[in-house]
Amino acid sequence: MNRREFLEVGAASSLLLLKPRSVFGYESNSAVRLGLLGCGNRGTSVATSFAQNTTAHIAAVADLFPDNLAAGRAHFDQVNATLNRPPIDPSQLFHGPHAFEQLVASSGIDAIQISTPPFFHVQHLEAAVASGKHVYCEKPVGIDVKQSQHALEIAKRVKPTQSVDVGFQCRMAPPIAAIAEKIHAGALGKIGSVAANYNAPASTEKLRPGSGPDEYRLRNWLWDRALSGDILVEQNIHIIDLCNWLLGAHPLKATATGGRNILTHFGDCWDNYQVDFTYPGDVHLSFNSTQFGDYGLFDAGLKFYGSLGSATVPYSGPVQITGAQAWAWTDSTDTAPGSGKFAANGAFTDNLKFADRDKERTFIDSIVAGPAHNQIAAGVETALSCMLGRMAGLTRHEVTWEDLLAHGETYQLGFDMAQFA
Repeated sequence: MNRREFLEVGAASSLLLLKPRSVFGYESNSAVRLGLLGCGNRGTSVATSFAQNTTAHIAAVADLFPDNLAAGRAHFDQVNATLNRPPIDPSQLFHGPHAFEQLVASSGIDAIQISTPPFFHVQHLEAAVASGKHVYCEKPVGIDVKQSQHALEIAKRVKPTQSVDVGFQCRMAPPIAAIAEKIHAGALGKIGSVAANYNAPASTEKLRPGSGPDEYRLRNWLWDRALSGDILVEQNIHIIDLCNWLLGAHPLKATATGGRNILTHFGDCWDNYQVDFTYPGDVHLSFNSTQFGDYGLFDAGLKFYGSLGSATVPYSGPVQITGAQAWAWTDSTDTAPGSGKFAANGAFTDNLKFADRDKERTFIDSIVAGPAHNQIAAGVETALSCMLGRMAGLTRHEVTWEDLLAHGETYQLGFDMAQFA
């Protein structure tokens, strides 16, 4: 599988023009009825942004756990009330291990937002695509090679008028979209190397009185490699996605180190990675990641070095190009690098302030006016790029793209979801 084979399955434009009339059965002023699958921190944040920044109406919610479902219902009834929209009908509330099947079968929704733990993304994506509904699926598209290859098969079954987006909202942040246009136009000349980092605080423990070990794992899925994919695949993926996008390629091979040097709580996710990715043209990405501590550290971004100049693409701080074609995003120049605040729900400020909003608007526009999106293949490409680094770290050997695909790594859940019925 090369890049062309990945992307020919289906790709979406980054910029969409809204047509003057509906082409997919929605009037331009009609609300798209959105069902949320996964009422956790990030899922609730994204669905709230959909409601407040687009015409989408949160019409259904589903979650494995009844307490999460109740909290989601209360929250979105309040959100809907502030927008003069009706509350969620009781028939559109679903919980338990079959909640996703009940949600996709509902005639009361048009689109589904998948915000479940990453281990379940591909399973839930398959059901949602088969239902014919539009889908907004959070990253990653698979936590192992087997899941990601399965996702590519699902991509082939997406209908021409069915939109499927993957949650790489950082591409849509106005400062990042603007500098990407400059880089793609050759402002840096030949790119020689890239340096990037994602340094974040530790995730917090989720406790529920009386929960057993399997429920504890599910509620603390960020600590569990099988459920999350590890920090490289679940969290750092946004930085790797931006690098792939800006270089126009995926890495060919990787070497890596890292480990679990600080964290002592339950789980097997590493708390640090150092990865050297090799891209076509012998361009190297030196990537560093840490996720531990509670002292407020947060810094994420990339720096590209080219023959004509360098480009700085941070979550917070100046977004700019220095060199022959100097340029800067004016609103970012008064902020210090690494001055941003970490947002556990992904709703960052500074350079990413409008990332979610603009990503969601293009998704809804694709439903209402077209053209439809199919971003599964691009999502798989980035997920596999991160798995490449993870495998290199775990094996302590250089791993090529072909090695990764031939290995066909898989992760197992290790318990029966039926216990939560």
